[in-house]
Amino acid sequence: MARANHLICSNGPLLDDKGHLREPGYALRPPFDYDHARIAASPLRIKDWDYYLVNDEHRAVALTFSDLSYIGLVSASVLDFDTGAYTTTSELVVLPLGRMGVPASSETGDIVWSNKRCDVRFCHTATGRRLSFGMRDFRDGDDLEVELLLSDEPRDSMVICTPFADDERAFYYNRKVVAMSARGGYRVGAEFYEFGQTNGCSKPNRAFGLLDWGRGVWTYDNVWYWAAAQGEQDGHVVGLNLGYGFGDTAAASENMVFVDGIAHKLGDVDFGIPRTGDEYDYMLPWHMTDDEGRLDLVFYPQIDRVDNIDVAGVVQSLQHQVFGKLSGFVVLDDGERLEIRGLHGSAEHIHNRY
Repeated sequence: MARANHLICSNGPLLDDKGHLREPGYALRPPFDYDHARIAASPLRIKDWDYYLVNDEHRAVALTFSDLSYIGLVSASVLDFDTGAYTTTSELVVLPLGRMGVPASSETGDIVWSNKRCDVRFCHTATGRRLSFGMRDFRDGDDLEVELLLSDEPRDSMVICTPFADDERAFYYNRKVVAMSARGGYRVGAEFYEFGQTNGCSKPNRAFGLLDWGRGVWTYDNVWYWAAAQGEQDGHVVGLNLGYGFGDTAAASENMVFVDGIAHKLGDVDFGIPRTGDEYDYMLPWHMTDDEGRLDLVFYPQIDRVDNIDVAGVVQSLQHQVFGKLSGFVVLDDGERLEIRGLHGSAEHIHNRY
């Protein structure tokens, strides 16, 4: 039996006077106000982050800025789909305790932060979201410089308010904005790449960007599965957001497909990650399906971006973020079958202890 996803129609504070999540469910725009002052849990449990990913047919760049209370993480990745090469470099900040300037809203407020190694500016402008990022000694002594503009924000996005069954003071307030138009590029040393260029081919090569905006209080040990994809399909801008495994999702899943900025809600999904023996084999094709027969996709991996962070055995994050292409179909809310052919995306399996 398919789940009954609860659509949030109210607004106001995210948390009640006891610091509990007021209304689990999902929405298409941020319905609630996020306020640290209402959190009842220890300040050391607050987790706030912004993650941006921009890709075209050939390359991608991912930027993370997070204040996890007792540690901060500023991270960048560049990926080359044609060669399979990638670089991920992270800067850790000790005991930021909410002082890194992460705004309380995904619609207003800027991130402006720097230290001796990194310069970060994620700012709202009249034309969109402007991302400026610099990191010294990013790869083999070369510095990274990123300048991007994300515009044409879609009408709908995925917003979810998730409690945790084992801690009534824990919650997850998350927004995914998928398939914004992207312009700009990055430089690593003498290498420069501009997104959206055809690289000598006649085929259009538009670039798209997404935002994963998360705020909340987590329990210590968590696993999640998340996939996102964005691009053009038969003249339409298509985005996917799929996920499960994190928190108590009884009220709603985060699964949606977006067509020209309009959301179509899906139920529960399974990523169908293949196994070799007892272990996941991330580089074999995945078979993604849902519980209603509306989603049937095969994910063909190209790059497994592995990152393993371990700080004194207390802060641990084992990440498999796999980039590749999706093909298959999704049935929209009106019953139309949307064919997916070679849509660029990523799918991840992450185990965090922090």
